[in-house]
Amino acid sequence: MEIEIEKTHIEGLLVIHPKVFEDNRGYFFESYSKMTLQQHGINADFVQDNQSISRKNVLRGLHLQAPPFAQGKLVRVAHGKALDVAVDVRKNSSTFGQHFAVELSAENNTMFWIPEGFAHGFVALEDNTVFLYKTTNYYNKESEMAINPLDPVLNIHWGIENPVLSERDRENPLFEVFVSLFEK
Repeated sequence: MEIEIEKTHIEGLLVIHPKVFEDNRGYFFESYSKMTLQQHGINADFVQDNQSISRKNVLRGLHLQAPPFAQGKLVRVAHGKALDVAVDVRKNSSTFGQHFAVELSAENNTMFWIPEGFAHGFVALEDNTVFLYKTTNYYNKESEMAINPLDPVLNIHWGIENPVLSERDRENPLFEVFVSLFEK
């Protein structure tokens, strides 16, 4: 797996650009290689793969799981396009409360590494956006945590007007009352 790693302004968040081999038949790229990721400092053992499909303007998030069920995530879009966002919720981090956004699409094949200690969400920018993610821990309902993705303090520019949210996501707590269980 040949990749280019782009560091972000938030320690730990990495944008991954795989080398894509294209010809008149289409294209090929390795979407996961444990060895290659380890060579770039991502020492993650993935235990679960998840997939969702969303209509245009569907916003999902901001979600995370509390320790000891915290999850690192390697995410990408297999069909369509999404704006993917991670918010730093590590209390002792110099970037606590800051976010980073990246466009993921079937066209750019970009991947995003989100380690433990981040709330995560995305908005589908096209109909039938297929979002894939590998996680480093199993889902645990009792460990669910969330932040309202429309929180004005976080000031996330989702790039759309009138996002479609689940009732639950719309009612998630604001960042100012969110109690993080992540030190750093």
